[in-house]
Amino acid sequence: MIHAHWPAPSQVKAISTTREGGFSHFPYEGWNLGLHVGDDATAVNTNRREIAARLGMPNPPTWLEQTHSTDVVKLIEPNRTFSASAIAADASWTATPGVVCAVMTADCLPIVLTNTQGNQVAAVHAGWRGLADGIVEKTAALMTGDIMAWIGPAIGPKAFEVGEDVRDAFCDVQPQAEQAFFAIAEPLLKTPKKYLADLPQLAAMRLRQVGVNQIYFSDCCTFADPERFYSYRRDGVTGRQATFIWIEPQF
Repeated sequence: MIHAHWPAPSQVKAISTTREGGFSHFPYEGWNLGLHVGDDATAVNTNRREIAARLGMPNPPTWLEQTHSTDVVKLIEPNRTFSASAIAADASWTATPGVVCAVMTADCLPIVLTNTQGNQVAAVHAGWRGLADGIVEKTAALMTGDIMAWIGPAIGPKAFEVGEDVRDAFCDVQPQAEQAFFAIAEPLLKTPKKYLADLPQLAAMRLRQVGVNQIYFSDCCTFADPERFYSYRRDGVTGRQATFIWIEPQF
């Protein structure tokens, strides 16, 4: 497990899972937490229950049906069962202690947010589409006070090859985003058509644009570390790790 390294209030818990351990078998071996990827449902549900127990979660996580949208759901009540249906959204926000926000990833960015009072938290699934379309800004707008962010394990800047369409999606909105794209030399072309994109830095730029300046990074590349992380771009058929955030109930 990877615990967020950030100066969040003590009641805020933020953790990313890895694939090491668990009950799933090839090609999902480890702690696969995704029910939608073709893995055996019994193994996935066992993984989900075991992870919740090991991390001391106050309630089962509220899972999302992620579609690379900019939809954010406000979670008011804790999830009481492991069999609850996933909610269609790509981010969740809560101010209720005991509600466990969760996002699944296998290269996309998992971003967690809290305010410095520790009475609001959010989890964001941000692939390049959702990030370009503004899911980070939309989620941050729901929060009050000074906000900090932690960006969990995701595909790194040495592995995320994209085309001009992705570069344009960011640079047309935020010209300084060009700093996060590095042209791949193609000898037969005068103008580069492929780039390596720094997805965590693109997220940081979007966060700073809405006043979130306390930004922390896991610096883990999912693509480069097959022992610890699932990577869709590397493996195609694979599992999903998850990132969780919650406010610990005060008893």
